Amino acid sequence: MLTAPAVSFVEDLTRRFRPRIDELLARRRAVQQRYNHGERPDFLAETADVRRGTWKVAPIPADLQDRRVEITGPVDRKMIINALNSGASIYMADFEDANSPSWANNISGQANLIDAVRRTITYENPDTGKRYKLNPQISTLLVRPRGFHLPEQHFAVDGRPAPGMLFDFGMYLFHNAEALAAAGTGPYFYLPKMQSHLEARLWNDVFVYAQTALKIPTGTIKATVLIETLPAAFEMDEILYELRDHIAGLNCGRWDYIFSSIKTLQTDPAFVLPDRGQVTMEAPFLRAYVQLLIKTCHRRGAFAMGGMAAQIPVKDDPEGNARAMDKVKADKLREVREGHDGTWVAHPGMVALAKQVFDEGMPAPNQVNRLREEVSVTAAQLLEPPPGTRTEAGLRHNIRVGIQYLEAWLGGQGAVPIYNLMEDAATAEISRTQIWQWLKHRAALDDGRTVTRPLVDQLVEEEFARVREEVGASRFERGHFDQARALFVQVATSAELEDFLTLPAYQMLVKGS
Repeated sequence: MLTAPAVSFVEDLTRRFRPRIDELLARRRAVQQRYNHGERPDFLAETADVRRGTWKVAPIPADLQDRRVEITGPVDRKMIINALNSGASIYMADFEDANSPSWANNISGQANLIDAVRRTITYENPDTGKRYKLNPQISTLLVRPRGFHLPEQHFAVDGRPAPGMLFDFGMYLFHNAEALAAAGTGPYFYLPKMQSHLEARLWNDVFVYAQTALKIPTGTIKATVLIETLPAAFEMDEILYELRDHIAGLNCGRWDYIFSSIKTLQTDPAFVLPDRGQVTMEAPFLRAYVQLLIKTCHRRGAFAMGGMAAQIPVKDDPEGNARAMDKVKADKLREVREGHDGTWVAHPGMVALAKQVFDEGMPAPNQVNRLREEVSVTAAQLLEPPPGTRTEAGLRHNIRVGIQYLEAWLGGQGAVPIYNLMEDAATAEISRTQIWQWLKHRAALDDGRTVTRPLVDQLVEEEFARVREEVGASRFERGHFDQARALFVQVATSAELEDFLTLPAYQMLVKGS
């Protein structure tokens, strides 16, 4: 993997673009300070001409024209094979929220993708002897590198860790661009956690430079941007414009979007969310975001992708499984009726159901011609607090999920089934920021009690004991539960809100390795 030419390529990207990444991260902090002092996100006056313009994105390749079902997951060998064989249109191999970024995971993930691109990937289960290999027909492969904020501590350039985004992108592109072209596809990416069109501009410059350096025609790289931060929702036209030669669409990254809304409006006592389970896509601020994304994409000739259904099949519980299937079906019906061109699922067992819903509601490969011209979304609609209640049960659930997820993450697992939902870093972020927000604003529960630090500490103690009972003493003793609890309490109760829980978690992961 770390051949001299590949290392040189990533070092070159790092030296060329790391200073701008540093500047953009500093800009994020400055903008957040303005929000903390009362400013609110809004559509930019200086880019009004871009929003009014009649431009469109460049043509999109044939193997990205039908994206009705996309499956996501980490980059371990068995998952890659199962996802590519799942019947989904797209598989997004994830170095970000579904990946615990240990050096072993990142390097083996890149090696696995090299084999997947060349269709030589196989896997044998050491316990059962069952062998896995690719089917003749497989999904189109996309790769999600890490966001701007995460470094790669194991790959230093000039004495500093390289940006994780450049390491993930550079290694995959360098090793696979030629083989992807030979297979009739291309280097396709999902770009996470972008907060402004200036960050999109940087990514576009990275693409242009990388294609020139590797002698690839400009425009070969195609990207889909996740609109999963509140500030980015106000700059969707501008993000498409900056990446217009390389972009295929935008995606409603709903879980991170909820987390980002809490983080962005962290000092606003009027924007204190109810229980996570009550913040559905029918909430006015989320429906406004969905409709604006679809209208914006289709006006520009780009695809508007729906969000993640976190449900997974429920084994040995027919009624529970039926409820999970009903929730997925309702979610996908909503998306196809709104005008999305495809959707996300977290488990191969949900692909057929999502595909059935989109097949019936969208007979064509996409519905990019559905312009949604009747939609008009204001800044106030994107910032409208969702209705609902805060409950002790919701608080307890956040504690249990957050601790269990972090325990798995510290153990090298980034996508974790917990209580019949596939949890990743985004949903863990909601769990801990909700507690932080409720504490900061002394939110009232539905029974009249105020959320205080002593109450949170008491519930952490009780729920930690419940987790120990649920997982069993043997599993508990082998795991990282004490470290996970300490970290969760730290990021949920700190005086200042930590930007991302994966930043302190990554330092623990590096020390543990």
